[in-house]
Amino acid sequence: MLFPAKYARYVFSFLMSIYMVTLMTFVITLVNTGLDAGFLSRWWRAFYIAWPIAFVLILIGAPRLQQLAGKLIRKAPDQAG
Repeated sequence: MLFPAKYARYVFSFLMSIYMVTLMTFVITLVNTGLDAGFLSRWWRAFYIAWPIAFVLILIGAPRLQQLAGKLIRKAPDQAG
């Protein structure tokens, strides 16, 4: 499935939030509660609470953070211009 370019920001935010929230909630739930019979239900609860928050924060913050990163990165001498 391909999306028109005008949706790039939303597709990126969706994918980045799924990626980050899946990994972070998995690791944090594992570290805090251990791997037992109730692990998946605890992880799922953490995931569905965290994902919408992460999606909105990435949607709002990513453009500003990309601009900030651009200002913080020194250009190589051959790229100055």
